[in-house]
Amino acid sequence: MVNHRKFLLTGLLISLFLAGVVSFYASSSPDGLEKVASEIGFIDKAKVHTNSESTLADYKVTGISNERASVGFAGVIGVIGTALVGGILFQLIARKSKVRK
Repeated sequence: MVNHRKFLLTGLLISLFLAGVVSFYASSSPDGLEKVASEIGFIDKAKVHTNSESTLADYKVTGISNERASVGFAGVIGVIGTALVGGILFQLIARKSKVRK
C-alpha cells in the first residue's frame, strides 16, 4: 500500500521549493493576455485594479525590499494557502462520502 502522507509531504516540499526558489527565475515576458492586448492594441486601456496595493500584488510581498526574497515568500504563501484550502475541501468531501455509505 502506498504511504499517502509521505507522498503528499514530498509533493508539498517540492512545491514549496519550486515556488520559493525556482519561481524567481520564471520568465518576465508578458503573459498571454498581456501579449494579445499589446498586439491588438488595447493594452493602453488597462486600468489599475483594486488590489494593486495589496500585500501579494504583482507576485511579490509588499514590504520586503529584497526582490528575490519577496518573490519567494509570495510563492511559499501561495503554496501554503492552496494546500490549506485544498486539504480542507478534500477533508469535507471525504467526510460526506463516508456519511453516505
